[in-house]
Amino acid sequence: MPNKQSLPDLLRNLGKLGTEKVKLAITDVDGILRGKVVSFDKFRSVAGKGFGFCDVVFGWDSGDQAYDNASFTGWHTGYPDADAVVDIDTFRQVPWEDGMPFFLADFRAKDGATLPVCPRGLLKKIVAQASELGVHPVFSQEFEWYNFVKPAGDSPSSLKELQPISPGMFGYSILRASQGSAYFNDLFDQLRKFGVPLEGLHTETGPGVYEAAILYADVLEAADRAVLFKTGVKEIAGRHGILPTFMAKITENLPGCSGHVHQSLWSADGSRNLFFDEQDDTQMSGLMESYMAGQLACLPYLLPMYAPTINSYKRLVEGAWAPTTLTWGIDNRTTALRAMPGGANSTRLETRVVGSDANPYLAMAGCLASGLYGVRNQLTLTTPATIGNGYADKKNGILPRNLWEATQAMRQSPLAKELFGEAFVDHFTGTREWEWRQYARSVTDWEFKRYLEII
Repeated sequence: MPNKQSLPDLLRNLGKLGTEKVKLAITDVDGILRGKVVSFDKFRSVAGKGFGFCDVVFGWDSGDQAYDNASFTGWHTGYPDADAVVDIDTFRQVPWEDGMPFFLADFRAKDGATLPVCPRGLLKKIVAQASELGVHPVFSQEFEWYNFVKPAGDSPSSLKELQPISPGMFGYSILRASQGSAYFNDLFDQLRKFGVPLEGLHTETGPGVYEAAILYADVLEAADRAVLFKTGVKEIAGRHGILPTFMAKITENLPGCSGHVHQSLWSADGSRNLFFDEQDDTQMSGLMESYMAGQLACLPYLLPMYAPTINSYKRLVEGAWAPTTLTWGIDNRTTALRAMPGGANSTRLETRVVGSDANPYLAMAGCLASGLYGVRNQLTLTTPATIGNGYADKKNGILPRNLWEATQAMRQSPLAKELFGEAFVDHFTGTREWEWRQYARSVTDWEFKRYLEII
C-alpha cells in the first residue's frame, strides 16, 4: 500500500535507506505512464515545489507522433515545460527494481490550478465534487489481457507471429494457472509489494488470457492502482519472457478484453454503503438508482472515455461479452450496467462498457461524474431492468458504433462540457479525431486480402 508520511519524514526515511535515485511518472491522455529517474538530491529539491516536465506528453499520441490539431500545446507553443507536482501520498517501492522509490505526479497550470488536460487532475476535480455532495466514492477495476511468448527481435507485426503462453480455451483453469505458476504467482506477489493488491487472479477463456480484480479503494487510489497494474504487469511479464497486451480485441475469433469498473458511494466517514437499502425489494437505494440513471443518460456522450481506440469498438459487438445497448440489469452480464445488490458491504455497480485499453483515470472520471450527475439532479431510473438478452433490448438506444461516431457525440455534447469543462473536451476529442484520421489513411490486412485480386 502507499506509505503516507509527511514530506520531512519521507525525505529523512529515504535518506536512511541510502536512496540514490527515484522514479517519477505521470500519465498521458492514453493512460501511458511517462516519466524519468532522478537522483535523490534532485528529488529532494523538487518534492515540495514541483518540477518541469515537457508538455509534449499531451501533444503526441501513443506512438509519439505529434498532433496537428491540438491547441493546448504544439509547434505553435514550442512545447514548453509544464509544472508537475509530486504526490507524496503515492509513494511506493518497485520490488522488481531493488525497491526503487516511486511517485506519481500531477500537472498544474501556472496559476496553481489543475491543468485541464491532465487525466489524474480531472479525476481529482470530480472527487472534489463528490465531497461537496457528502459522499465517498469507492471503486475498483478488473482487467482481462492476453499473454504471449515474447518474440526475439522487433515487435511483432501480426498475430500470426505470436504464440500464447498456453493453448486452448481454459477459463478459470487451475491447470493452466499451475502450469504457468512462476509468472502467475509473481504477478500476485510482486504487485502486492508494489501497493497494487489483487483480490483475485485467474485464467479467462481464450489462449493465454488472465483476468485480475484489483482490491477496492477510494476512487483516486483505485485509479492509481489500475494504471500501475497495467505497467506493473508489462514490467513483470518482460522478466519472464512474456509479452502481455491490453488491446480490447486481438482478433475477431476470440473474446475481447474488458476493464470493468466497480463502484459504490459511501457516507463521508466511510462507515455506510449508500447504495444499499435493506428495506427495498432489490436492496438498491434510491441514490444508487439515481446514480445509474445518470450513467445511462450520459453514456452515449462519454463513450470515448471508456472506449478510446479504434480497436475498442471491435470488442463492443453483439454476443461478445461486451455491451452494445443502453441497458441495465441485476447481475446481468449482457447489459451496459450490471447492478450487484448483495448486502451492506458488497452492493455496487459494475460499468461493463469499459475496455482494458481505457485510461483508468478517464474511465473512472466518466463513471463518477455521470453518476453524480444523476444524484445531483435526482434523476429517476425510468429505464426498466433488462431481463435476459441485453443485446436484443434496443428500445432505449444503442452505443455509437465506432470511434468517430462516439467522438463526435462527445464533442457536440453540452453535457460532456458541463461535466468536464470545455478545455478538456476540446483537447480530448481532438486526440480521438487524430486517432481516427491515422486509422482512416492506413491500408489494413483485411482490405489487402479482400481486394488484391478480385476487385
